[in-house]
This record gives sequence, C-alpha cells and structure tokens, in this order.
Amino acid sequence: MREQTMGIAVLGAGSWGTALALVLADNSHNVRLWSHNPAQVQEINSTHSNERYLPGIKIHESIHATNSLDEALADLDTLILAVPTKAIREVIGKIRESRNQPLTIVHVSKGIEPDSLLRISQMIAEEMPPELLKSIVVLSGPSHAEEVSLRHPTTVTVSSENMAEAERIQDLFINQNFRVYTNPDVVGVEIGGALKNIIALAAGITDGLGFGDNAKAALMTRGLAEIARLGVKMGANPLTFSGLAGIGDLIVTCTSVHSRNWRAGNLLGKGQSLEEVLDNMGMVVEGVRTTKAAYQLAAKYEVEMPITETLYKVLFEGLPAQDAADLLMARGKTHEMEDLTNILNEP
Repeated sequence: MREQTMGIAVLGAGSWGTALALVLADNSHNVRLWSHNPAQVQEINSTHSNERYLPGIKIHESIHATNSLDEALADLDTLILAVPTKAIREVIGKIRESRNQPLTIVHVSKGIEPDSLLRISQMIAEEMPPELLKSIVVLSGPSHAEEVSLRHPTTVTVSSENMAEAERIQDLFINQNFRVYTNPDVVGVEIGGALKNIIALAAGITDGLGFGDNAKAALMTRGLAEIARLGVKMGANPLTFSGLAGIGDLIVTCTSVHSRNWRAGNLLGKGQSLEEVLDNMGMVVEGVRTTKAAYQLAAKYEVEMPITETLYKVLFEGLPAQDAADLLMARGKTHEMEDLTNILNEP
C-alpha cells in the first residue's frame, strides 16, 4: 500500500467519478467526492455505496462525500472534473468563485460543445482565469466505470500541453489494475473520446435493427476513418486514433452493454423516439449532443462524415433507423486506401 500522498477532489459522483475516486483511494490518496445531491452524499458517507450509479460496489470508507464545493476544494491543488459536458461551464464558474490559488484540472468527460464547437479543455480555459489555472489534463480511453470499480484490468491515457503535469497525474492513478499511458496530443485524445460516442450510437442502432457482426465491423471501421478525418483536420496526430483514445475507446463503447451510447442507439433501432430513449436511460447520453457538434464541425471544416450526418438526421430530423441504414449502404463508390492515405497526408 502506498503512503498517502495528497488530497484530491473528484467533482461529480456519477459512475465514472465514483470509479475514479475508488482508484485514487486504492492508491492511498485522500479523496473528497463532490455531488450536488445531498441524498447521494448521505448515502455515500453513511452506507459507503452509490447504488444508482454503481450498484453492489463497496466504496472506500476513506472517501468523503460532500455537497459543499468549498469543502471539496479546500487546501487542494488537483481536482478531477467528472461532470457531463453540458455542466462544465456552470461547475467551472462555481470553482472560479471559490478559489484564489491555481489548480490543475483533470477532465474525464467526453464531448464537444454544440454551437461553440469547443473541446472540453477549451471550455475550461475559456471559463477559468489563467491565474487560477495551473494546468489542464485530459484522461481518456476504454474504461467502463463498472469494470474499473471491480478492479478489472483497465488502460487509459492522459494528455496535456504540460507533459510534466500529465506525468504527475499518471503517477496519481496508475496501479496494478489501472494502467495509465501519456500522450502529448490533446486534440486527438479529446476528439477520439468524444466522437466514438457517435459511432457507438450508430452501432447500437444496427444491433437494434437486428443486423449482425458484419454491419457493426463495417460501421466501426468506417467510423474510425470519420473520426480521424475530422481530428487530423483539427490538428490531431493521426497515430492517436490507433491508440487507446481512438480505436481502443471505440471498440469498448460500440460492443458493450455497459455503454450508455450503445444502449441508447439500441433502443432507437428498436423503434423508440429520442425523447423516449433519454427518458428511459435516466443518465446523460453524451453522444447525442456530440452528434450535433460533430455535424457542425464537419460543415465548418468541409469534412465528409456520412455516418455522423446520417445519425444527425435520425436524432434531430426524424429519419427512421432502417432508412438511415439504407442511405449509408447506397452511397456512391469510393476507394478505401485513397481515403486512408488522404487522412495520413493531411497537412
């Protein structure tokens, strides 16, 4: 067991925030877990459980939950931001009001803000004054919270413009069950993590329609090409999409029942409306917002993204799922190697 080294705040007591708090507690760090829900705070502190998000998982007694942001952040210089993309600006605004010392913010959400088209690190930088921001680090990769909380082997990557801070965060998290790599490509790590949710929604739809493995393999492969095509246009290293934040995260999100995005797509494929799906899920499905943002990004950068564009029509224009599949299969002929070469050679 490691010697307890530092206090860390995890903001957001959903499944992923709670699972990461468990990793940090396993590494003997003093963890404060913030939630806006007083009942959830009471449950975590009194019964050491979080049944809505991680049923059956025992939470370390050393993890202290609080709904006071001031208490969560007192005398700390590192926080893990594990709230949905749509809540990033609101939470950062509250942090800004309660801090007078610089922080390293590790964000672990996967999304892009529609309309502004900003990645999460850009949203944080826009909301947080430079004098209060020591560094921004991204943690991403193939990592279902349910499996992390069971200490199943998991690998992720951390990225930052400040690689010394990325390596420090690597040291905070890494253990025998949770392996952490570093990657200097912040753009690629964020784009890969966000856009794989779009492909996972589409993969769920194919399963809901009753299609087989052939369809899913094709969707994932061509989906990865779309992700890389846009990511490289935005400045990412194409090699990132062959790693954990790219194909790794894509595989786990498109093929597992743990994936909210796959489950949402599956229900869409079975004929439910988007409103019915979101009501049934009861949790944030990041891929829905990200589909809108990626659709806008494709237009801005003049990048061809047929899966994203077709899914946009399903989600926001009422196109039936079967018709969407027919549209994709009826596209004109193209050359696979030429497409991949263009991605690699993008200036």
